[in-house]
Amino acid sequence: MTYCVGMQLDQGLVFLSDSRTNAGVDQISTFRKMTVFEHPGERLIVLLSAGNLAVTQSVRQIVCENVGPHVDTVWNTKTMFEAVRVVGEAVREVHRRDGQALKDAGIEFTCSFIFGGQIRGERMRLFHVYAAGNFIEATPENLYFQIGEAKYGKPIIDRVISPASSLEEASKCALISMDSTLRSNISVGLPLDLLVYEEGMLQVTKFVRIDHSNHYMQMIRNTWGARLRQVFQEIPDPAWRDAPSESTAPRLETEISQPPRAPLPPALEGEAAHRTSMQLLAQSASGTAPR
Repeated sequence: MTYCVGMQLDQGLVFLSDSRTNAGVDQISTFRKMTVFEHPGERLIVLLSAGNLAVTQSVRQIVCENVGPHVDTVWNTKTMFEAVRVVGEAVREVHRRDGQALKDAGIEFTCSFIFGGQIRGERMRLFHVYAAGNFIEATPENLYFQIGEAKYGKPIIDRVISPASSLEEASKCALISMDSTLRSNISVGLPLDLLVYEEGMLQVTKFVRIDHSNHYMQMIRNTWGARLRQVFQEIPDPAWRDAPSESTAPRLETEISQPPRAPLPPALEGEAAHRTSMQLLAQSASGTAPR
């Protein structure tokens, strides 16, 4: 499996991918999931992939090799919409060729892609391409896409990122999101590829390959875990309705409520009623009021 994230902000785009693939805990390999299509001054496009490695590599190969003056390619399309259609058609071509064979072998045709960048004369755009070759585009309300093991890194992005976030903040958030995923899922692993694209540049200006020795990533891993524990300890423990607590402390329970109980079997109703009566008598004798 893998984890990739792409963000579209007012200032530019952020792309981050891991490089681990595995077919079991003892069959782990490293394959880079990022492909950059760069024609400086004319276009900068990034493709991130997740899913069945044979499928995603086939799609990538078709997109890279499908060149020529009389066909639409990622190198000659006039808009990002036309370019992402090239990727979608490559997905469908691989499915037409290999889909039935994979199905006969009991293997699911799985792949997904993040595709984004900028072509000269057009605004930046970011897309999520699905296994059917169809796609959706990022908006100011939904400004990022995740593929692969997305659930672990999603909460921090949802809470932090907005269109006005700086590229530095978005890069930090993406790395924290990746660290949370690395921490919780063995199928995601270093090295990482991080590319930050500044709007209007039409070329790569910020890219880094991150491995275990990267000082900033080490700082993220140490600091984020420590600060999470600090914040956790600063949040008050839950206070129940009958527990002593400061008057200003927020209480977990403020009124009596009941859980959804299963019906008591008839054979046990008499026993329960007798036990309740005995409890009430004991409380009355001790002067304890029933709750």
